[in-house]
Order: sequence, then C-alpha cells, then structure tokens
Amino acid sequence: MKRVAIFASGSGTNAEKIAGHLAGHPDIEVTLILTNNPKAGIIDRARRGFGPDQRLHVPVLVFDRATFYESNRLVELLQKQEIDLVVLAGFMWLIPETLVQAFPQRMINIHPALLPNYGGKGMYGHFVHEAVVAAGERTSGITIHYVNEHYDEGNIIFQASCDLDPQDTPEDVARKVQVLEHRFYPEIVEKLLITMNNE
Repeated sequence: MKRVAIFASGSGTNAEKIAGHLAGHPDIEVTLILTNNPKAGIIDRARRGFGPDQRLHVPVLVFDRATFYESNRLVELLQKQEIDLVVLAGFMWLIPETLVQAFPQRMINIHPALLPNYGGKGMYGHFVHEAVVAAGERTSGITIHYVNEHYDEGNIIFQASCDLDPQDTPEDVARKVQVLEHRFYPEIVEKLLITMNNE
C-alpha cells in the first residue's frame, strides 16, 4: 500500500479532488492532511469526508511556523507514517531543506501557470492570473513538478494548457486553470504512485 500525505493552506479543493479520486483505491491510501492554517477550508472538507459516499475520513494536523521551520517533527511524523509521496495542494510556504531532502523526487506541487513563466516567490493564486492577463497571454495552464528548495524550480512532471480569450479577466483565467487542476492533478498523483508500486 502506497501512502500519501497532502499539505494544503486554503480552501482545499485540489486536496479534496485528490482524496476523493483515491478513496477506495486498492493500492493507495491518503494517510494524512497537514495545514499551516487553522482556518483552512480543507479542515471542514476533511471533517465531512471524501469520496462518492464521503466515507473516507483523513486525519488533519495543524502546525505552526516554528514546527515547520525550526524542528524535525513533521519529517519524523511523515517517516513514521511511512509516507511514499508528499503532495502540495495550495500550500504557500517554502519547503525547508530538511523536508525536501527527506523526500527526494517524492514531493510534488502544482502551479497555476506554465512554468518556467509566472513562477517564483510571490507568484501564487490570483497574482499569477493577474500577471498572465496583464501580459496579454493567449494561453495559460498548469504545471505539476517535483519540489526542491526553491519556489517552482523543481523538475517538471506534467503540463496542460488552456486557451484564453482577449476579454478574459483574472477570475476567468482562474476558473479555466482550476478545471485543469481538478482534472489532472489526481490522475498524475495516482500514476506516480502506481509507478512506485511497480519499481
């Protein structure tokens, strides 16, 4: 059984899609959800349950900045839980080197643009979509990539694009990009874990 931990900071729609997609999977288990935001929407989503019948209940751990950056508690917890893949789903903090090194090529993130464009510190959420519209881009999309010690610089695993119209607002772009996130992120997580199973 391959075990997944999901880090999320916000509403948790991507985390919910991933957990729901994997609910009942014979070879994959979402073991833990971690958040740095005690008011994150993912907490309520986890409380309600995931999957078609909402029977999958995943424990949620809320942690603070000191725990994340000044201790090894999360690394030790993830290792104790025998986590195979760490998935960042709307998680905003830069990952500390100790955590990256504990899960080399086993931690992934999704970015709401086609990297290497519109990435880096401060480029997240609506800031990305505003920059895309301001530049007059006619295409945007998603990038799923491995995580390293720098924002949005890990090796790219998968990209998908969507066409933009000249009149699209940042909100329009966000909606189009979210469709891609919800469609592809759960599939890529599953494929990576199946590949691990076959190694």
